[in-house]
Amino acid sequence: MRSKVLIGNWKMHKSVSEARSFAKKSVEFVTKAQAHRVIIGVAPTYLGLKAVKQSNPSMLVFSQNVHYENQGAFTGEISTPMLQDIGVDGALVGHSERRQYFKEDNLFCNKKVIKLLSSGMTALYCVGETLGEYELGQTKAVVANQIRVGLSGIPSLDPTRLIIAYEPVWSIGTGKNASPSIATEVITFIRELLEDMFGTKISNEIHILYGGSVKPNNIAEYLTMPNIDGALVGGASLELESFETLLNNII
Repeated sequence: MRSKVLIGNWKMHKSVSEARSFAKKSVEFVTKAQAHRVIIGVAPTYLGLKAVKQSNPSMLVFSQNVHYENQGAFTGEISTPMLQDIGVDGALVGHSERRQYFKEDNLFCNKKVIKLLSSGMTALYCVGETLGEYELGQTKAVVANQIRVGLSGIPSLDPTRLIIAYEPVWSIGTGKNASPSIATEVITFIRELLEDMFGTKISNEIHILYGGSVKPNNIAEYLTMPNIDGALVGGASLELESFETLLNNII
């Protein structure tokens, strides 16, 4: 049976001191999460990565971005060796804001996923459709393309280090939620795609999360649905009390 997963994406929030304070204060409830088989982590800004990992070593720490090269003339980028040097566990890939604002496509995401997995790190790969695509009934076609292209060429690189997050773009930061039934339908579809690509055994080991205006008052409803293994949370992960309530409502 797959464990539950709770990951907070802090986006461009929290100074280093704020990130350090949060990490120190969260030590006890990370211990609680582990006792209840809940995998818990956060994705701070670049500046907060080391502070969080040092202040709470048991917390999984993800970078919000990563490059597919080890080094080079890539201004503003960060590499897997740099992240590993400070104890970072993995990175987000393909978040809708990276796709929208920085024009990252599925092929570019694929290079990042392969780099993370080949480096022994975890790739948290985000997929999801826009409002226009949803209204045109294109959700499954869009998600299938994101999965098949973004995860191509990785069978020999241990796909079990993958975490998939289904985040319908029209629900991120809008207060609008895909209903639990919609979320589980798409996530079940993703599971079927993974089974086709990697086989039943491996696909059953990959965690698939839901993200999109997840809050303490609705997280349990999502996580009781079939195939939804956890949540990738934005704003509700920024305050310690809210993040702990998310955890409590999972366990």
